[in-house]
Amino acid sequence: MILSSILVLFMTPGLAFFYGGLVSKRNVVNTMLSVFVMTGVAIVLWIVIGYSLSFSGNIGGVVGNVTHFFMNGIDLTSLTATKIPTGIFAVFEMMFAIITPALFVGAVVGRIKFNFLLAFLVLWSIIIYYPMVHLVWSPHGILYGLGVLDFAGGTVVHINAGVTAFVLSAFLGKRIKFGDRPHNHYNLPWVLLGATILWIGWYGFNAGSALGVNNIAAQATITTTMSTGTAMVTWMILDMVISGKPTLVGVCTGTLCGLVGITPACGFVTIAGSFWIGMFSTFASYFFVNYLKDRIGVDDALDAFGCHGVSGIVGSIATGLFATKTVNPVVTHNGIFYGGGFYQFGIQLLATAATIVFVAIAASIIIKGLSLFMPMRVDRKEEKLGLDQGEHGEEADYTVHMSDDLDEYRSDMSLYSKEFKGQLADLKPKGPSVK
Repeated sequence: MILSSILVLFMTPGLAFFYGGLVSKRNVVNTMLSVFVMTGVAIVLWIVIGYSLSFSGNIGGVVGNVTHFFMNGIDLTSLTATKIPTGIFAVFEMMFAIITPALFVGAVVGRIKFNFLLAFLVLWSIIIYYPMVHLVWSPHGILYGLGVLDFAGGTVVHINAGVTAFVLSAFLGKRIKFGDRPHNHYNLPWVLLGATILWIGWYGFNAGSALGVNNIAAQATITTTMSTGTAMVTWMILDMVISGKPTLVGVCTGTLCGLVGITPACGFVTIAGSFWIGMFSTFASYFFVNYLKDRIGVDDALDAFGCHGVSGIVGSIATGLFATKTVNPVVTHNGIFYGGGFYQFGIQLLATAATIVFVAIAASIIIKGLSLFMPMRVDRKEEKLGLDQGEHGEEADYTVHMSDDLDEYRSDMSLYSKEFKGQLADLKPKGPSVK
């Protein structure tokens, strides 16, 4: 469980590279900082009040209490139902509280004020995230009591972050250059690096949610792998058939959709079930990102809703199709395709819809409230300048310039020609060439 916690923590800097590789060089620092800073803020919030609101006590089946402020009074050495120390369980769940808000950063890069984002994170965690954890994963939660199946965070993490991303994008409005697709500006090595780190970390995310070394963890590992591989190939084939060319960005995006889609189901479904979930999730996200997004007109810059929201919704609902007690005895009602009838599918639909509605309303209220005290969006001048300089006074190193704008990139040799002059002197032709 300690290793799984470290793997989930590893996902956040991986996400920073993934998002950082997809934005203009003017916003690389802002994007990566906005993702990575979630780590520190979320850790402090979780220890101070998050764990208590999520897992301690119960208020109406919606949220816990604040009895254990700073985790005071919690016996960290006591064992949970799966025989792991409570302290380790708290650390593992803390890592989910870090990565979830980092996901919605991708929707608002390049135009949201950093201070607003930080304030939103604090209120979002208290008002939305901790109650969602309690509702779905606490034995006292309403959705838990109804029998919703969410193994590792389909509702709590991905639908939650995706819907939040959509709402933030809607309130922010479109970027000045909305509709541009600067593929030549991508830092593709960073995108691949980030996607790879996310995939590696996801095993801590999914398999770790078995909360022990057992057959369910092994099942979650293989279903996660199958879904992800299927999704990667599916997106690539769709690109080849529809646009004529496979792309690295597409392959990495498909990989992410497969990871997201299988998250709620990974410990409840067979390998065959994970194949179909990976494929369905990718189909849905692909067509949303490429066809529906522009028609809706909400400027989700890096498709946080298109990937996490849409694939999370498909995965959560599909759990009601493919879940089977032969994989996990926790499943009391098999999915439709395993002879269980409509019951589990109906519960999954209800939980998914409830999550969307709750998060959309609560996020809107938080945004409207914060907007009374601070501006949400940077001004037009700063947006054109880029938030790296406008918000932070920093810029990414030359490797970003090299991949971002080849025309402007200059090599060290040309930048520091005086220093190289002596070494290069012998390389200059001294007279007419002789055959």
